[in-house]
Amino acid sequence: MIEDPVPPVSEQTPDPRDPAAKARTFPTTSGVYLMKDAGGNVIYVGKAKNLRSRASSYFSKDAANDARIRDWMPLVRDVDYIETADAIAAVFTEARMIKDLRPRYNKELKDDKTFPYLQIRTREEYPRVEITRKPRRKGVRLYGPFTGSKHLRVAVDLLQRLFQFRTCSLDIKSSEARWKWFRPCLLHSIRRCTAPCNFRVSRDDYRRQIKKLIFILEGKKEKLIKRMEREMTAAAGEFNFEKARRVRDEITALEKLDLRGDTKTDVQPEVFPIDPKKGLIGLRKVLGLAKTPRTIEGMDIAHLSGQDTVASLVSFLDGLPFKPGYRRFKIRSVEGIDDFASMREVVTRRFRRLRDEDEVFPDILLIDGGKGQLNAALEAFQAIGIDPPCLISLAKQEEEIFRPGESESIKLSRHSAALRLLQYVRDESHRFAQHYHHMLRRKRMTDE
Repeated sequence: MIEDPVPPVSEQTPDPRDPAAKARTFPTTSGVYLMKDAGGNVIYVGKAKNLRSRASSYFSKDAANDARIRDWMPLVRDVDYIETADAIAAVFTEARMIKDLRPRYNKELKDDKTFPYLQIRTREEYPRVEITRKPRRKGVRLYGPFTGSKHLRVAVDLLQRLFQFRTCSLDIKSSEARWKWFRPCLLHSIRRCTAPCNFRVSRDDYRRQIKKLIFILEGKKEKLIKRMEREMTAAAGEFNFEKARRVRDEITALEKLDLRGDTKTDVQPEVFPIDPKKGLIGLRKVLGLAKTPRTIEGMDIAHLSGQDTVASLVSFLDGLPFKPGYRRFKIRSVEGIDDFASMREVVTRRFRRLRDEDEVFPDILLIDGGKGQLNAALEAFQAIGIDPPCLISLAKQEEEIFRPGESESIKLSRHSAALRLLQYVRDESHRFAQHYHHMLRRKRMTDE
Protein backbone atom coordinates (compact mmCIF):
# COMPACT_ATOMS: atom_id res chain seq x y z
CA MET A 1 0.00 0.00 0.00
CA ILE A 2 1.19 3.50 -0.74
CA GLU A 3 -0.19 5.05 2.41
CA ASP A 4 0.41 3.74 5.90
CA PRO A 5 -2.66 2.31 7.62
CA VAL A 6 -2.94 3.32 11.26
CA PRO A 7 -2.76 0.34 13.61
CA PRO A 8 -5.10 0.15 16.59
CA VAL A 9 -3.65 1.59 19.78
CA SER A 10 -3.26 -1.85 21.34
CA GLU A 11 -1.04 -2.98 18.44
CA GLN A 12 1.29 0.02 18.38
CA THR A 13 4.87 -0.81 19.27
CA PRO A 14 6.21 1.24 22.18
CA ASP A 15 9.44 3.14 21.84
CA PRO A 16 12.30 0.70 22.53
CA ARG A 17 14.23 3.28 24.53
CA ASP A 18 14.05 3.72 28.27
CA PRO A 19 10.94 5.88 28.89
CA ALA A 20 12.84 7.89 31.51
CA ALA A 21 15.47 8.82 28.94
CA LYS A 22 12.78 9.60 26.40
CA ALA A 23 10.99 11.91 28.85
CA ARG A 24 14.20 13.91 29.25
CA THR A 25 14.07 14.75 25.53
CA PHE A 26 10.60 16.28 25.75
CA PRO A 27 10.24 20.02 25.04
CA THR A 28 9.89 22.47 27.91
CA THR A 29 6.59 23.76 26.54
CA SER A 30 3.09 23.01 27.80
CA GLY A 31 1.14 19.98 26.70
CA VAL A 32 -0.20 16.56 27.58
CA TYR A 33 1.88 13.46 28.32
CA LEU A 34 0.76 9.86 27.87
CA MET A 35 2.04 6.84 29.78
CA LYS A 36 1.80 3.55 27.87
CA ASP A 37 2.14 -0.09 28.85
CA ALA A 38 3.95 -2.89 26.99
CA GLY A 39 1.04 -3.25 24.58
CA GLY A 40 1.07 0.41 23.64
CA ASN A 41 -2.13 1.09 25.58
CA VAL A 42 -2.40 4.51 27.20
CA ILE A 43 -2.79 3.87 30.93
CA TYR A 44 -2.40 7.44 32.21
CA VAL A 45 -2.80 10.95 30.78
CA GLY A 46 -1.60 14.13 32.45
CA LYS A 47 -1.11 17.82 31.67
CA ALA A 48 1.97 19.96 32.19
CA LYS A 49 3.20 23.52 31.87
CA ASN A 50 6.66 22.05 31.27
CA LEU A 51 6.45 18.65 29.58
CA ARG A 52 10.06 17.66 30.16
CA SER A 53 10.07 18.54 33.84
CA ARG A 54 6.70 17.00 34.61
CA ALA A 55 7.11 13.75 32.68
CA SER A 56 10.65 13.22 33.99
CA SER A 57 9.47 13.64 37.58
CA TYR A 58 7.62 10.32 37.34
CA PHE A 59 10.94 8.51 36.97
CA SER A 60 12.75 10.18 39.87
CA LYS A 61 13.72 8.37 43.08
CA ASP A 62 11.13 10.29 45.09
CA ALA A 63 8.37 9.17 42.72
CA ALA A 64 9.02 5.54 43.61
CA ASN A 65 7.63 6.25 47.08
CA ASP A 66 4.60 8.21 45.89
CA ALA A 67 1.53 6.19 46.84
CA ARG A 68 -0.47 7.76 44.01
CA ILE A 69 1.66 6.28 41.22
CA ARG A 70 3.86 3.52 42.63
CA ASP A 71 1.33 0.79 41.83
CA TRP A 72 1.20 1.51 38.10
CA MET A 73 4.53 3.14 37.23
CA PRO A 74 6.25 -0.29 36.92
CA LEU A 75 3.84 -0.97 34.04
CA VAL A 76 5.05 2.02 32.01
CA ARG A 77 7.12 0.99 28.99
CA ASP A 78 6.75 4.09 26.84
CA VAL A 79 5.87 7.75 27.22
CA ASP A 80 4.66 10.20 24.60
CA TYR A 81 3.42 13.78 24.49
CA ILE A 82 1.27 16.24 22.59
CA GLU A 83 2.26 19.90 22.62
CA THR A 84 -0.42 22.54 23.13
CA ALA A 85 -0.49 26.27 22.50
CA ASP A 86 -0.51 27.07 26.22
CA ALA A 87 -1.28 25.66 29.65
CA ILE A 88 -4.99 26.41 29.28
CA ALA A 89 -5.20 24.37 26.09
CA ALA A 90 -3.41 21.56 27.93
CA VAL A 91 -6.22 21.44 30.51
CA PHE A 92 -8.87 20.93 27.84
CA THR A 93 -6.75 18.51 25.79
CA GLU A 94 -6.12 16.38 28.86
CA ALA A 95 -9.83 16.25 29.69
CA ARG A 96 -10.75 15.37 26.11
CA MET A 97 -8.19 12.55 25.91
CA ILE A 98 -9.20 11.07 29.26
CA LYS A 99 -12.84 11.01 28.19
CA ASP A 100 -11.95 9.47 24.82
CA LEU A 101 -9.25 6.99 25.88
CA ARG A 102 -10.46 6.30 29.44
CA PRO A 103 -6.97 5.40 30.75
CA ARG A 104 -7.05 2.80 33.50
CA TYR A 105 -5.23 4.84 36.14
CA ASN A 106 -6.86 8.23 35.63
CA LYS A 107 -9.44 8.62 38.38
CA GLU A 108 -10.75 12.08 37.52
CA LEU A 109 -12.41 13.55 34.41
CA LYS A 110 -13.88 10.20 33.34
CA ASP A 111 -17.41 11.27 34.25
CA ASP A 112 -19.79 13.43 32.23
CA LYS A 113 -18.93 16.60 34.16
CA THR A 114 -17.94 19.47 31.90
CA PHE A 115 -16.09 22.75 32.33
CA PRO A 116 -18.26 25.73 33.34
CA TYR A 117 -19.24 28.76 31.27
CA LEU A 118 -20.33 32.27 32.15
CA GLN A 119 -23.48 33.13 30.25
CA ILE A 120 -25.30 36.43 29.77
CA ARG A 121 -28.78 36.10 28.30
CA THR A 122 -28.61 39.15 26.06
CA ARG A 123 -32.01 38.65 24.43
CA GLU A 124 -33.83 39.19 27.69
CA GLU A 125 -35.03 42.70 28.48
CA TYR A 126 -33.08 42.54 31.72
CA PRO A 127 -30.27 40.07 30.92
CA ARG A 128 -29.46 37.61 33.66
CA VAL A 129 -25.88 36.48 34.36
CA GLU A 130 -25.26 32.87 35.29
CA ILE A 131 -22.60 30.22 35.69
CA THR A 132 -23.65 27.09 33.86
CA ARG A 133 -22.36 23.79 32.53
CA LYS A 134 -25.23 23.61 30.06
CA PRO A 135 -25.04 26.84 28.06
CA ARG A 136 -27.60 27.87 25.50
CA ARG A 137 -26.76 27.95 21.80
CA LYS A 138 -28.52 31.20 20.92
CA GLY A 139 -29.47 34.48 22.51
CA VAL A 140 -26.50 34.60 24.87
CA ARG A 141 -23.07 36.14 25.29
CA LEU A 142 -20.94 33.15 26.25
CA TYR A 143 -17.53 33.08 27.93
CA GLY A 144 -15.49 29.97 28.54
CA PRO A 145 -15.13 27.16 29.08
CA PHE A 146 -13.31 28.06 32.30
CA THR A 147 -10.73 25.74 33.82
CA GLY A 148 -12.54 25.68 37.16
CA SER A 149 -15.56 27.06 38.98
CA LYS A 150 -13.98 28.19 42.28
CA HIS A 151 -12.28 31.38 41.08
CA LEU A 152 -15.07 31.97 38.57
CA ARG A 153 -17.64 32.16 41.38
CA VAL A 154 -15.45 34.56 43.38
CA ALA A 155 -15.04 36.78 40.31
CA VAL A 156 -18.77 36.78 39.57
CA ASP A 157 -19.50 37.66 43.20
CA LEU A 158 -17.13 40.62 42.96
CA LEU A 159 -18.53 41.75 39.61
CA GLN A 160 -22.05 41.53 40.99
CA ARG A 161 -21.11 43.93 43.79
CA LEU A 162 -19.77 46.35 41.18
CA PHE A 163 -22.47 46.12 38.51
CA GLN A 164 -25.46 44.84 40.52
CA PHE A 165 -26.78 42.48 37.84
CA ARG A 166 -29.37 39.82 38.47
CA THR A 167 -28.57 36.11 38.68
CA CYS A 168 -32.13 34.87 39.28
CA SER A 169 -34.22 32.81 36.87
CA LEU A 170 -37.20 35.19 36.74
CA ASP A 171 -38.66 35.93 33.32
CA ILE A 172 -39.04 39.70 33.70
CA LYS A 173 -40.94 41.64 31.03
CA SER A 174 -41.66 45.35 31.17
CA SER A 175 -45.06 44.78 29.57
CA GLU A 176 -46.29 42.80 32.58
CA ALA A 177 -47.66 45.07 35.30
CA ARG A 178 -47.46 42.34 37.95
CA TRP A 179 -43.77 43.06 38.49
CA LYS A 180 -44.66 46.44 40.03
CA TRP A 181 -45.87 44.58 43.11
CA PHE A 182 -43.14 41.96 43.17
CA ARG A 183 -40.98 41.95 46.29
CA PRO A 184 -37.23 42.05 45.53
CA CYS A 185 -35.00 39.45 47.12
CA LEU A 186 -32.24 39.96 49.68
CA LEU A 187 -29.65 40.73 46.98
CA HIS A 188 -31.29 44.12 46.44
CA SER A 189 -31.13 44.91 50.15
CA ILE A 190 -27.38 44.22 50.26
CA ARG A 191 -26.81 46.21 47.05
CA ARG A 192 -25.96 43.22 44.86
CA CYS A 193 -28.84 43.73 42.44
CA THR A 194 -30.74 46.77 41.17
CA ALA A 195 -34.05 44.84 41.37
CA PRO A 196 -35.34 44.95 37.80
CA CYS A 197 -37.95 42.47 39.10
CA ASN A 198 -39.66 45.46 40.72
CA PHE A 199 -38.77 47.99 38.02
CA ARG A 200 -36.46 49.82 40.42
CA VAL A 201 -34.05 50.33 37.54
CA SER A 202 -34.92 51.29 33.99
CA ARG A 203 -34.31 48.86 31.17
CA ASP A 204 -31.75 51.17 29.55
CA ASP A 205 -29.83 51.79 32.78
CA TYR A 206 -29.71 48.08 33.54
CA ARG A 207 -28.44 47.21 30.07
CA ARG A 208 -25.75 49.89 30.39
CA GLN A 209 -24.48 48.07 33.47
CA ILE A 210 -24.43 44.81 31.51
CA LYS A 211 -22.37 46.50 28.78
CA LYS A 212 -19.83 47.54 31.41
CA LEU A 213 -19.71 43.96 32.66
CA ILE A 214 -19.09 42.68 29.12
CA PHE A 215 -16.32 45.26 28.79
CA ILE A 216 -14.58 43.74 31.83
CA LEU A 217 -15.13 40.15 30.68
CA GLU A 218 -13.55 40.90 27.33
CA GLY A 219 -10.28 41.91 28.92
CA LYS A 220 -10.61 45.61 29.75
CA LYS A 221 -10.03 45.28 33.48
CA GLU A 222 -6.61 46.88 34.04
CA LYS A 223 -8.02 50.05 35.63
CA LEU A 224 -10.25 48.03 37.93
CA ILE A 225 -7.37 45.84 39.10
CA LYS A 226 -5.10 48.86 39.71
CA ARG A 227 -7.82 50.48 41.81
CA MET A 228 -8.23 47.29 43.82
CA GLU A 229 -4.48 47.01 44.34
CA ARG A 230 -4.48 50.51 45.83
CA GLU A 231 -7.40 49.50 48.04
CA MET A 232 -5.51 46.39 49.19
CA THR A 233 -2.37 48.39 49.98
CA ALA A 234 -4.37 50.96 51.94
CA ALA A 235 -6.12 48.24 53.95
CA ALA A 236 -2.80 46.59 54.80
CA GLY A 237 -1.40 49.99 55.83
CA GLU A 238 -4.31 50.36 58.24
CA PHE A 239 -3.62 46.84 59.59
CA ASN A 240 -6.98 45.69 58.22
CA PHE A 241 -5.46 42.44 57.02
CA GLU A 242 -8.78 40.66 56.66
CA LYS A 243 -9.94 43.20 54.08
CA ALA A 244 -6.55 43.20 52.37
CA ARG A 245 -6.67 39.42 52.07
CA ARG A 246 -10.21 39.52 50.66
CA VAL A 247 -9.27 42.13 48.05
CA ARG A 248 -6.16 40.13 47.15
CA ASP A 249 -8.30 37.03 46.55
CA GLU A 250 -10.70 39.07 44.42
CA ILE A 251 -7.83 40.40 42.30
CA THR A 252 -6.61 36.83 41.79
CA ALA A 253 -10.10 35.75 40.77
CA LEU A 254 -10.38 38.61 38.27
CA GLU A 255 -7.01 37.74 36.75
CA LYS A 256 -8.07 34.12 36.46
CA LEU A 257 -11.03 35.14 34.30
CA ASP A 258 -8.51 34.95 31.46
CA LEU A 259 -7.88 31.27 32.24
CA ARG A 260 -10.55 30.11 29.88
CA GLY A 261 -10.86 28.43 26.55
CA ASP A 262 -12.47 29.69 23.39
CA THR A 263 -16.12 28.89 22.74
CA LYS A 264 -15.31 28.18 19.07
CA THR A 265 -12.16 26.09 19.35
CA ASP A 266 -12.51 24.43 22.77
CA VAL A 267 -15.85 22.84 22.05
CA GLN A 268 -17.01 20.23 24.54
CA PRO A 269 -19.04 17.60 22.65
CA GLU A 270 -20.92 16.78 25.85
CA VAL A 271 -22.11 20.40 25.99
CA PHE A 272 -22.71 21.02 22.30
CA PRO A 273 -23.33 17.57 20.84
CA ILE A 274 -23.21 17.17 17.09
CA ASP A 275 -26.20 15.41 15.57
CA PRO A 276 -24.62 13.41 12.71
CA LYS A 277 -27.93 12.79 10.96
CA LYS A 278 -28.87 16.48 10.95
CA GLY A 279 -25.38 17.38 9.79
CA LEU A 280 -25.49 14.99 6.85
CA ILE A 281 -28.98 16.08 5.81
CA GLY A 282 -27.82 19.68 6.06
CA LEU A 283 -24.81 18.97 3.83
CA ARG A 284 -27.06 17.40 1.21
CA LYS A 285 -29.12 20.60 1.08
CA VAL A 286 -26.20 23.04 1.25
CA LEU A 287 -24.11 21.24 -1.37
CA GLY A 288 -27.05 20.30 -3.60
CA LEU A 289 -26.35 16.57 -3.49
CA ALA A 290 -28.75 14.07 -5.00
CA LYS A 291 -28.78 11.97 -1.83
CA THR A 292 -27.67 12.23 1.76
CA PRO A 293 -23.91 11.54 1.97
CA ARG A 294 -22.65 8.68 4.12
CA THR A 295 -18.86 8.88 3.78
CA ILE A 296 -16.69 11.97 4.27
CA GLU A 297 -12.91 12.07 4.07
CA GLY A 298 -10.85 14.99 5.37
CA MET A 299 -7.26 15.91 4.42
CA ASP A 300 -4.71 18.22 6.02
CA ILE A 301 -0.99 19.01 5.74
CA ALA A 302 1.40 19.51 8.67
CA HIS A 303 5.05 20.58 8.86
CA LEU A 304 7.43 22.85 10.74
CA SER A 305 9.20 25.33 8.47
CA GLY A 306 9.02 22.81 5.65
CA GLN A 307 10.55 19.93 7.61
CA ASP A 308 8.94 16.55 8.27
CA THR A 309 5.99 17.38 6.03
CA VAL A 310 3.13 14.92 6.41
CA ALA A 311 -0.50 14.61 5.42
CA SER A 312 -3.45 13.04 7.14
CA LEU A 313 -6.64 11.47 5.89
CA VAL A 314 -9.52 10.86 8.26
CA SER A 315 -12.66 8.98 7.40
CA PHE A 316 -16.18 9.55 8.72
CA LEU A 317 -19.02 7.09 8.22
CA ASP A 318 -22.59 8.27 8.85
CA GLY A 319 -21.21 11.38 10.52
CA LEU A 320 -18.91 9.60 12.98
CA PRO A 321 -15.15 8.89 12.89
CA PHE A 322 -14.29 5.59 11.21
CA LYS A 323 -10.81 4.92 12.62
CA PRO A 324 -9.96 1.91 10.38
CA GLY A 325 -10.21 4.31 7.45
CA TYR A 326 -7.61 6.75 8.81
CA ARG A 327 -4.39 7.07 6.79
CA ARG A 328 -1.18 9.05 7.12
CA PHE A 329 1.33 10.03 4.46
CA LYS A 330 4.94 11.15 4.36
CA ILE A 331 5.27 13.77 1.66
CA ARG A 332 7.97 12.58 -0.76
CA SER A 333 8.10 14.95 -3.71
CA VAL A 334 8.12 18.32 -1.96
CA GLU A 335 11.05 20.14 -0.38
CA GLY A 336 10.57 23.19 1.79
CA ILE A 337 7.27 24.93 2.42
CA ASP A 338 4.72 24.22 -0.30
CA ASP A 339 1.33 23.21 1.07
CA PHE A 340 -0.25 23.28 -2.38
CA ALA A 341 2.25 20.84 -3.87
CA SER A 342 1.93 18.64 -0.80
CA MET A 343 -1.84 18.58 -1.20
CA ARG A 344 -1.49 17.66 -4.87
CA GLU A 345 0.76 14.75 -3.94
CA VAL A 346 -1.49 13.30 -1.25
CA VAL A 347 -4.65 13.60 -3.35
CA THR A 348 -2.88 11.94 -6.25
CA ARG A 349 -1.61 9.05 -4.14
CA ARG A 350 -4.90 8.48 -2.40
CA PHE A 351 -7.26 8.54 -5.36
CA ARG A 352 -4.96 6.86 -7.86
CA ARG A 353 -4.84 3.91 -5.48
CA LEU A 354 -8.62 3.89 -5.01
CA ARG A 355 -9.06 3.90 -8.79
CA ASP A 356 -6.45 1.21 -9.44
CA GLU A 357 -7.90 -1.08 -6.76
CA ASP A 358 -11.46 -0.33 -7.87
CA GLU A 359 -12.48 0.95 -4.44
CA VAL A 360 -15.36 3.29 -3.66
CA PHE A 361 -14.73 7.03 -3.50
CA PRO A 362 -16.04 9.01 -0.51
CA ASP A 363 -19.21 11.01 -1.00
CA ILE A 364 -17.43 14.20 0.12
CA LEU A 365 -13.74 15.09 0.21
CA LEU A 366 -13.03 17.97 2.62
CA ILE A 367 -9.76 19.88 2.30
CA ASP A 368 -8.52 21.91 5.26
CA GLY A 369 -7.84 25.38 3.86
CA GLY A 370 -9.08 27.98 1.43
CA LYS A 371 -9.22 28.37 -2.34
CA GLY A 372 -5.51 27.65 -2.81
CA GLN A 373 -5.64 24.23 -1.16
CA LEU A 374 -8.91 23.44 -2.94
CA ASN A 375 -7.48 24.31 -6.36
CA ALA A 376 -4.39 22.22 -5.65
CA ALA A 377 -6.59 19.21 -4.93
CA LEU A 378 -8.61 19.84 -8.09
CA GLU A 379 -5.40 20.06 -10.16
CA ALA A 380 -4.36 16.65 -8.82
CA PHE A 381 -7.63 15.07 -9.97
CA GLN A 382 -7.27 16.66 -13.39
CA ALA A 383 -3.66 15.48 -13.73
CA ILE A 384 -4.58 11.82 -13.15
CA GLY A 385 -7.78 11.99 -15.15
CA ILE A 386 -10.21 11.25 -12.32
CA ASP A 387 -13.55 12.93 -11.81
CA PRO A 388 -13.49 14.04 -8.16
CA PRO A 389 -16.24 13.32 -5.66
CA CYS A 390 -18.00 16.30 -4.09
CA LEU A 391 -14.90 18.40 -3.39
CA ILE A 392 -14.96 21.25 -0.86
CA SER A 393 -12.61 23.13 1.45
CA LEU A 394 -13.23 24.80 4.79
CA ALA A 395 -11.25 27.94 5.65
CA LYS A 396 -10.73 28.24 9.38
CA GLN A 397 -10.77 31.98 10.04
CA GLU A 398 -14.26 32.75 8.74
CA GLU A 399 -15.40 29.11 8.48
CA GLU A 400 -16.17 29.59 4.78
CA ILE A 401 -16.93 26.65 2.49
CA PHE A 402 -15.38 26.83 -0.98
CA ARG A 403 -16.32 24.77 -4.04
CA PRO A 404 -14.44 24.42 -7.36
CA GLY A 405 -15.47 26.95 -9.98
CA GLU A 406 -17.50 29.08 -7.59
CA SER A 407 -16.14 32.52 -6.72
CA GLU A 408 -18.46 33.05 -3.76
CA SER A 409 -18.00 31.05 -0.60
CA ILE A 410 -20.80 29.42 1.37
CA LYS A 411 -21.24 30.88 4.86
CA LEU A 412 -23.39 28.93 7.28
CA SER A 413 -24.59 29.82 10.74
CA ARG A 414 -22.10 28.93 13.46
CA HIS A 415 -24.86 26.79 14.94
CA SER A 416 -25.55 24.94 11.69
CA ALA A 417 -25.38 21.16 12.11
CA ALA A 418 -23.81 20.89 8.64
CA LEU A 419 -21.03 23.35 9.49
CA ARG A 420 -20.34 21.75 12.86
CA LEU A 421 -19.98 18.34 11.22
CA LEU A 422 -17.50 19.75 8.69
CA GLN A 423 -15.60 21.43 11.54
CA TYR A 424 -15.44 18.09 13.32
CA VAL A 425 -13.94 16.41 10.24
CA ARG A 426 -11.55 19.31 9.62
CA ASP A 427 -10.36 19.49 13.24
CA GLU A 428 -9.89 15.72 13.40
CA SER A 429 -7.76 15.73 10.23
CA HIS A 430 -5.71 18.60 11.67
CA ARG A 431 -5.19 16.78 14.98
CA PHE A 432 -4.18 13.56 13.23
CA ALA A 433 -1.73 15.34 10.91
CA GLN A 434 -0.12 17.21 13.80
CA HIS A 435 0.28 14.03 15.82
CA TYR A 436 2.06 12.24 12.96
CA HIS A 437 4.25 15.27 12.29
CA HIS A 438 5.35 15.40 15.94
CA MET A 439 6.18 11.68 15.83
CA LEU A 440 8.45 12.09 12.81
CA ARG A 441 10.08 15.21 14.20
CA ARG A 442 10.91 13.50 17.49
CA LYS A 443 12.34 10.52 15.63
CA ARG A 444 14.51 12.76 13.45
CA MET A 445 15.79 14.74 16.44
CA THR A 446 16.59 11.53 18.31
CA ASP A 447 18.46 10.04 15.36
CA GLU A 448 20.51 13.21 15.02
